Amino acid sequence: MILKRLLGSTTSLLAALSLLAVPSLVLAKKDGPEISKTKFDTELQDIFYFDDSNIILGHDPDLGNAWRSDDAGATWSLIKDAEGEALAVYPHPWNNQRAYILGTDRDHWVTTNQGKSWSRWNSGHQFAMIANGRPFSFHARDPKKVIWNGQDCSPGFLGGCSTLSYYTDDDFAHANTLTKGVPGGCVWAVQTPMFGEAFAEEIDNRVYCIRSGPKSIFGSDYRLTGSDDFFKSGEGVEPAINTGRAVSGVLSVAAVKNYMVVAAKGENTDELALFVTDDTITWHRAEFGQHRITEEAYTILESTNYSMQVDVLGSRSINPMGYLFSSNSNGTYFTRIIDYTNRNIWGNVDFEKVADIQGIYLVNTVKNWEDVKGALNGEKQVVTQITFDDGRTFQDLTIDGDRLHLHSVTEARIGGRIFSSPAPGIVMGVGNTGKQLKSWEEGDLYVSDDAGITWRRALKGPHLYEFGNSGAILVAIESGDSTSVIQYSLDHGRTWHKADLDKKIRASFITTVPDSTTLSFVVGGAHGSGFDEEFYLIKVDFAGLHERTCGKGDFEEKWPARVDEKGNPSCIMGHKQFYRRRKAEADCVIDDDFKDPEITFEPCECTKADFECDFNFERSEDRQECKPVEVLPVPEGVCKNPGDTFLGSSGWRKIPGNACKGGIDMAKEVERPCADTIGKPATGEVSSEKTLFNAAGFSQWFYLERESTSHGNDETIIMLTTEQDIYLTKDHGKTWAPILQDESIVAIMPNPKFHDAVYFLTDSSKVFYTVDRGERFDSFKVPKPPSNNKLPVLKFHPDYKDWLLWSGLENTQDRTNIYYSTDRGDNWKTLVRGARKCDYIHRADKDQLIFCERYQKEDPETDVLELLSSDNFFAKEELIYNNILDFATMNEFIIVAQKTEDGRDLHVDTSVDGQTFAAANFPRNFAVKHQQAYTVMDSSTHAVFLHVTVNPSQGQEYGTIIKSNSNGTNYVKVMDNVNRDTPGYVDFEKMPGLEGVAMINVVANVEGVNDGNKKNLKSMISHNDGSDWSLLPPPRKDANGGDYKCVKEDQKATADCSLHVHSYTERRDKSATFGSPTSVGIMMAVGNVGSQLDRKDGETTDTFITSDAGITWKSVRKGSFMWEYGDQGSIIVIVAEERATRSVFYSLDEGDSWEEYVFSPDVDMEISYITTVPSDNSRNFLLWGREVGSGNKPGVMTVNLDFSELEERHRQCVLDEEDPANSKDYYLWEPRHPFQNENCLFGHVAQYHRKKKDAQCYNGVRLEEGPHVIVRNCTCSRQDYECDYNYQRLGDGTCELVPGYEPPDHKQVCENKGARVWWEPTGYRKIPLSTCEGGQELDKIVEQPCPGFEDEFAKKHGLSGIAIFFILIVSLAGAGGIGYWVWDQYNKRGGLSGMGFGQIHLGESLSNVAGGPGRSSGESPLVTIPVAIIAAVVAVAKTLPLLATSLFRSAKGYMPVGGGSRGTSTGPYRSRDAFANRRQDYSDPAFVEDDELLGDDDEEV
Repeated sequence: MILKRLLGSTTSLLAALSLLAVPSLVLAKKDGPEISKTKFDTELQDIFYFDDSNIILGHDPDLGNAWRSDDAGATWSLIKDAEGEALAVYPHPWNNQRAYILGTDRDHWVTTNQGKSWSRWNSGHQFAMIANGRPFSFHARDPKKVIWNGQDCSPGFLGGCSTLSYYTDDDFAHANTLTKGVPGGCVWAVQTPMFGEAFAEEIDNRVYCIRSGPKSIFGSDYRLTGSDDFFKSGEGVEPAINTGRAVSGVLSVAAVKNYMVVAAKGENTDELALFVTDDTITWHRAEFGQHRITEEAYTILESTNYSMQVDVLGSRSINPMGYLFSSNSNGTYFTRIIDYTNRNIWGNVDFEKVADIQGIYLVNTVKNWEDVKGALNGEKQVVTQITFDDGRTFQDLTIDGDRLHLHSVTEARIGGRIFSSPAPGIVMGVGNTGKQLKSWEEGDLYVSDDAGITWRRALKGPHLYEFGNSGAILVAIESGDSTSVIQYSLDHGRTWHKADLDKKIRASFITTVPDSTTLSFVVGGAHGSGFDEEFYLIKVDFAGLHERTCGKGDFEEKWPARVDEKGNPSCIMGHKQFYRRRKAEADCVIDDDFKDPEITFEPCECTKADFECDFNFERSEDRQECKPVEVLPVPEGVCKNPGDTFLGSSGWRKIPGNACKGGIDMAKEVERPCADTIGKPATGEVSSEKTLFNAAGFSQWFYLERESTSHGNDETIIMLTTEQDIYLTKDHGKTWAPILQDESIVAIMPNPKFHDAVYFLTDSSKVFYTVDRGERFDSFKVPKPPSNNKLPVLKFHPDYKDWLLWSGLENTQDRTNIYYSTDRGDNWKTLVRGARKCDYIHRADKDQLIFCERYQKEDPETDVLELLSSDNFFAKEELIYNNILDFATMNEFIIVAQKTEDGRDLHVDTSVDGQTFAAANFPRNFAVKHQQAYTVMDSSTHAVFLHVTVNPSQGQEYGTIIKSNSNGTNYVKVMDNVNRDTPGYVDFEKMPGLEGVAMINVVANVEGVNDGNKKNLKSMISHNDGSDWSLLPPPRKDANGGDYKCVKEDQKATADCSLHVHSYTERRDKSATFGSPTSVGIMMAVGNVGSQLDRKDGETTDTFITSDAGITWKSVRKGSFMWEYGDQGSIIVIVAEERATRSVFYSLDEGDSWEEYVFSPDVDMEISYITTVPSDNSRNFLLWGREVGSGNKPGVMTVNLDFSELEERHRQCVLDEEDPANSKDYYLWEPRHPFQNENCLFGHVAQYHRKKKDAQCYNGVRLEEGPHVIVRNCTCSRQDYECDYNYQRLGDGTCELVPGYEPPDHKQVCENKGARVWWEPTGYRKIPLSTCEGGQELDKIVEQPCPGFEDEFAKKHGLSGIAIFFILIVSLAGAGGIGYWVWDQYNKRGGLSGMGFGQIHLGESLSNVAGGPGRSSGESPLVTIPVAIIAAVVAVAKTLPLLATSLFRSAKGYMPVGGGSRGTSTGPYRSRDAFANRRQDYSDPAFVEDDELLGDDDEEV
């Protein structure tokens, strides 16, 4: 057992610790204690007793030594086995024979006999602090079983470390590999003796590990997996802990009494979900009412075997207070029992139970909470309260009529328990009387011997204290000042005696055995100061103090642990608790060392307090009833008629473990009406709700997307009108409420990585914000007015929501300074002066990494930008480049556009670590006279897609897409003549949620366009990340059943007849996408069937859908419609685009059939946008538009469409995670390449969960994104390869070296750590996403050894003469059969022309708000679409376009506001692709003048 008085020295450690003198014995006076002291040079730390023994271990961290005493601290000996190598010493928490010495490297030691002997074992790898800050996880019922969590930092882990776990079942005589790739480590299921006792055998070997997810190495994808066979049969099973589904974002697994708690966090929130189980089989989410549990803002406190206690932060973290919650017996529902608990910034809470007595605990609260809650550094007035009934009521501590307040956990000077020990009913503490708690130095020592009911002052001044001999002796020593006196009491603190230590020390701790049963203590303290300081461990032994051992008459045989206000024994958990306790006045000692005090219980009559709500019931608001939370199950054969009744649960159950007898029985079953078994009937209809706003248009709106760990079910939107009125809805637009009515809000800035946080910029220096989805609003002041450089003024850290960057304008000059805050705007410091912009760079190992663009000499007049970096808020900076245009971040890549020395061109450099940059090598068969405009697009597939403009002439823009290798340096050509528009957007889009599927529009008449003709566009699709492209296959029939005349064969494209769709460059809503990441395989598009793309408003335009990722398409409606996906694709809604309409159409079967719903029966409306939550997981949609024609109302409107009452979408689907193939409602869908067999895509067969079309249910809980499982890896084929650098693709699909150039130097791979061989170039390289194995490995033909490994290579690959002869003959015989691989033909039109500087829109991750509704992608898994546009003169705002000019001007100056009859505008974040996804794929071009974009400075180049 861990020592309950842990060493807590605050003095700095000296260089060495050594035993300088043999222990000396000083005999005190006859009736005093015996003193033994040992001198050390420095302080011994981490001291602990083996439970029920006099054996102590301690640790010297300076010299790396461990020490042992076998006589309760009188003498000490060095543990020589680990001499000089001991990094830490740990006791086994559940076994008093075992302890572990953690070595500084890979050697460690274990003892199984309390340190008499030690066994060395080698871990093979460095340790990793995983489980409770330790590398160990201990099995609570079998002490031989231990899990060791280590980390492998050997070459091959990209400069980082990989966590792995081992286990032993024989005290490390053997260590067995458990699993690898577990960044969260592994733990036993049985972490406490009480856990799962009813299933002891079943879960004895059960292990849980937190491993990386299938999609990424980031924490948001961490999964919990369990195994009963140490993962010998696979990677384990993910427990269905969230309403029958597994969860991602698992942070930790903890054990509390008989509970196991799993904490998980969604990607774009800091809100946590806590999932609780007491058997690993049934899991529940812990519900805290309306309170949110956030990361690092909750503390699981000391709990009981029938309830958990959790304190939740309820104020600013800089001045913390909390709310104390207590759970029911299974940890599901938590009730708030006391408010404004005192916390500190480390999460410690002033809360402690009185040891071994149920129902009594002390808590400190903040009396002046109203003053503290809104203040930055308000001084707390802390008071102490106590409960004797498990938190139902609290009362003050009093002494002689005055309130008493005690120092508790947040100011702990005492290690372990603060107030009590197993000594029955004895409680001590340091504090003061009065209105509030004063400083420690002003406190006195107080004692209670009736478990806190009455108190007396024991000693004046603050003291360290300890309990001994089951409370028969109390010991105290002054705290702070040097003293040679120790004081003790033999009568429960009524009178005190002094003993001389024979040495003045500044005491740092006093301790004894964990159960406080012996008469010996150890005091630690320092003597002297500076270089003369010495540290002493002093044993104080009271064994000879009394001659008589206590007899029967010296004990209270039945001392009540709890009494009521009348002094009668009280009941908790159905029983009264009694102790056999020595009387205070007895002149004797208890001769029972290591024997815990005797406890007896007497049952009580059952009362309401002995019952809690049954499963699937919860307390009513007045807490008097238990109400069902879902439809009640009904026994078979009853409820045949609506008026029938059945015998069912009363809603109550006796708390498990409760010992009450007789009395009331609230758990007795009751007659219930059968109506209780029937859920709310579905109306079977879609409903709608119109809301009118007195405004010319909508300026902005943002969805506050809920993550899987978010509590509640709100669907919150914040909206700003063109009149600067701001509204909030919690129910997806059914009802709207104005917010911040008295403030002039000119811009809304959501935090792109924390969806609950939104900032509101005003026309003053005041900024408002909410971090809880609009429940509360707060504010701060910025140091300077916002910059006027047309860039976003507020930036956010990707991991820490309170870390902000502000771009402020100097008052006296047109210069931007960047400021930073780490406390959400409470305090600001200058970061960089004379800058253009700064941004946080997301790297796991450097959370303070910031890149800044600063003008040379901090002067914007120089017009020369330097790129700087710093990982310590610019206390030290590094110059990376001295003349750049801009930089961007895209997933793992950092991309920098530099000007060449002559200023005529740009070139691109790339980094993946933020430190080392390499030049981007463009394809040799690709040449542009001046590389002066790029669009940086998607990099979610570990490769950068870059569009390089070839023709920049207005209205005639097009270019070439090139694609990088995995580090962004070597590029190959993907496709020529890809369409681009004037602002820089490109007709390129990845299919969200599915690997490597992309669509583009190419210019088919390049030569004509170069001569000034109009573009003719064709649409193409790739299923292998751009390596192969094909025309879109057209359907034979249109939506009305008519034939498309040019189609000869259904779904067969020809050069003159294919499907062409309108893409990115024609979208008003740049965030709208063809597909949705939660509707995998489904896409919709507007276009036509023919030889080229026609006008969008033409007669040939139809709306199309595909449900197999673009392999086949069908027409669903004539004309152009906007679309939105709901309930993860089980509901699809379309509405006429920019045409008067009164209805929408919806499909429940992936577009096979459509129904019409009239939402405006009396007047036409023109709809500008249709939106839903960014995850497309809602059954609600929102239309944004205005009424038109006869009877219209002026203003703009939203229309909520609610599909939740449809009978077909009223039941929640059931997913069987363990057997998904046989699920009633789901099937496993396999995407495929249209030209490959066996459903292989990127070298593997993947399966995704998809709802069956005919399943009459709704998805509800979000299905996992990405594949459910990788069934197998495929053998390699041509589709898994693309052309290598310096090679070009020929018409037959083969790769040929560009004439005049050399193959790439593959020998450079030998520079990587651990590389031993390299492969000669073949012209092919594997697509980064492909996982294929064997087969046609086109990149591995001739293998060569790396320098220094020639001999090893020869031994491995050497062949005999016979073998060489045989291979030669076979090779010659087969030569005649070798041919070319023949694939689809591609147009290779040139059209390279010079161009002038345009603009660089290098977008970072989609934290950039860009003039249209958008959702984030890349790091957010929701959507991935092109991100950045590069050109050279003016940078466009990458976040809110409202910041294009000073915030001190009218909002109409920030973004285009529509006029005429429509009066709407293209505002940011207006759809599912909007707020929660907040990583706009492009920077917004709304504020860039055309001449700037076109490069009017061409003449200067």
